[in-house]
Amino acid sequence: MKKPPTGSLLLALIPFVAVCFSVPLWDRVYPLVLGLPFNFFWLICWIPLTSLCLWGAYRVQSRSQEKGAAR
Repeated sequence: MKKPPTGSLLLALIPFVAVCFSVPLWDRVYPLVLGLPFNFFWLICWIPLTSLCLWGAYRVQSRSQEKGAAR
């Protein structure tokens, strides 16, 4: 099995890092954003952003495989 491209790994790690390791930056109730405490808003925003990051990782991976098949 080939190692995945570095770009796809980095794109896949962005949501993990943003949700798990940024807690000290957003761990507060105020300000309210759209009626939600900021920490809930942050986590809810990462649901669609995770999908976008994983889609980008998939695209990088598939392009890498296409280039490998053409060689």
